[in-house]
Amino acid sequence: MRLSTPARLTLRTIAIAYLAVLVVLPIATVLTKALGPGLASFWASITTPAAISALNLTLLILAIVVPLNVILGTVAALALVRGRFRGKAVIQTLLDLPFAVSPVVVGVALISLWGASGWFGALAGAGVKIVFAVPGMVLATAFVTVPFVVRELEPVLRELGDDQEQAAATLGATPWQTFWRITLPSIRWGLLYGTLLTISRGLGEYGAVLLVSSNLPGVSQTLTLLVHHRYVDAANAYGAYTAATLLMGLSLVTLLATALLERSRRTA
Repeated sequence: MRLSTPARLTLRTIAIAYLAVLVVLPIATVLTKALGPGLASFWASITTPAAISALNLTLLILAIVVPLNVILGTVAALALVRGRFRGKAVIQTLLDLPFAVSPVVVGVALISLWGASGWFGALAGAGVKIVFAVPGMVLATAFVTVPFVVRELEPVLRELGDDQEQAAATLGATPWQTFWRITLPSIRWGLLYGTLLTISRGLGEYGAVLLVSSNLPGVSQTLTLLVHHRYVDAANAYGAYTAATLLMGLSLVTLLATALLERSRRTA
């Protein structure tokens, strides 16, 4: 059905207005409040010891979680697409849990497992601190980001098939040689997209990390926790806007990287 020109203009206007209200206006408000007092004030706010510590901790968690999920996610995708075993449907369902379960529930579950009175409370008694410390924050972030690499790689592997891999095995290639020379080059775009999605989700994680962190400024605050901590302090609301702007800047870098990858993929 071909729409008339007025109908197309109306739909376009509604779509633009919808995006403006939900995306553009909130971002513009944060940027205005953060940059309004001047770049000097903005820089001073994001270079305080608490802000630098929050940035470093955020990047540290991503530096642990992203390689972990990339490696294990690739293995899981290969197992689910190439393997035949009982319980595959159960694993597929479990992989979607981070999409369905609230991050707050994840935080509560981690405390129940790794807290002093949890299933693995003996570790806390032995001095190995998981929850209310960086390891718990890593676990929480890893849980909420675990599906992205797998879900990006599965359709790529199915479309690729296994003919080339079987041919390589017939010619005497080892499984590692087959993966490194045939499988990996073929799935590199899906792997890169999954990695960028993992980074984006890890940057913005708040609910699960909040519950398993001690939330001490300069010690166990990520950028998202710093934004919340500053915002609830009425005297430092400006610091919340500057920290939020810094967080948006990191997300924008990830978004630009995604766009450049898409452009490279189309021209490759």
